[in-house]
Amino acid sequence: MSEQFSPQVAPDVPIVFVDLETTGGSTSEHRITEIGVVEVGPAGVSRWSSLIDPQQPIPSFIQQLTGITNEMVRGAPTFDAVAPALLERLKGKLFVAHNASFDRGFLRSEFRRVGLAFDPDVLCTVRLSRALFPAEKRHGLDALVERHALVPSDRHRALADADLIWQFWQRLPTLVPLDALRAQIERTTRRYRLAGDIAEDLLDTAPAGCGVYAFYGENDAPLYVGRSVRVRQRLRAHLSGERRSSKDMRLAQQIRRVEWRATGGELGAMLAEAQWIATLRPGQNRLPRVTKSDPADAPWPFGGPIVFEEREQAERVFHVVDRWRYLGHAPSLGEAALLPGSALAGAFELATYRILQSHLARGLRVMPLNVSTDTPESSLAV
Repeated sequence: MSEQFSPQVAPDVPIVFVDLETTGGSTSEHRITEIGVVEVGPAGVSRWSSLIDPQQPIPSFIQQLTGITNEMVRGAPTFDAVAPALLERLKGKLFVAHNASFDRGFLRSEFRRVGLAFDPDVLCTVRLSRALFPAEKRHGLDALVERHALVPSDRHRALADADLIWQFWQRLPTLVPLDALRAQIERTTRRYRLAGDIAEDLLDTAPAGCGVYAFYGENDAPLYVGRSVRVRQRLRAHLSGERRSSKDMRLAQQIRRVEWRATGGELGAMLAEAQWIATLRPGQNRLPRVTKSDPADAPWPFGGPIVFEEREQAERVFHVVDRWRYLGHAPSLGEAALLPGSALAGAFELATYRILQSHLARGLRVMPLNVSTDTPESSLAV
């Protein structure tokens, strides 16, 4: 197969096709034994590979699979020795691999251990193959070799397998209409080089569970507010996941900053989201419709602030509402009791009224906030 860069498929984007061999499947426990890279761009095609001393034994079944033995890697460079030059080779290029999360994950962990950041845009050819050929059941590298007449030279060696991915890439323009191919490549590419101050490491600090989040654009203009039962996962989908629509793509391109708040439960997330939307008025959210039948104010049916509890795994949180205004949450009743005193008196919140009325009608159990902190837990169950 003649080798040529196809700018019609990925215009102006140098590409690296990458494969790794490792001592196992865990980025925290195992290490890389071999790296293979095929670089493709307007200047042509080049190849690079190196055995890596993993500084740990290679299990016998992996030696049998890859043919890489302990003796072969003894005396090879360690990863930290090749890291600076390898990063320079990969930097600024679209990272293409088969089961790309595996290869990216190992490289990211290894680079992090030597104090280097590695967050390329990533395209997984397994996901791309599934998107382009949905009628096919198998999308492993052996299946691609068989289906697309690829020519393997040494399966389960890093450079040989990276070269198979490059061969698959060259086949695609002959198999799929160009517009459809480019659209699927764009949808399938995961964007890890994020805008503004947002980096992959920042997303690692987002709540794993329920919460709300807000995106801001240029000049800190609010763009979008959302909620999720898995905030970290949702943020990754927004910022580095597949772009499912042109709206998703436009939003991702505008984001410069993100903030979030854990809420400890879904109802708290609904209340906080509604409050943030009403306060920030982000351009990408639809403001709730207000009809003639909606009240501009409503009597508060309780003698003062109320509290209700939500639980997320082993964590408890206590949400406080007063006069149809959501005041926030706290990890204990004692701290929740401080929220009304620290909050500014505010206007009636129609969204809080709607949400709370609906949940009260479905049996949400609330109680006055001025209860003693030895109140039995069961009496606050939602």
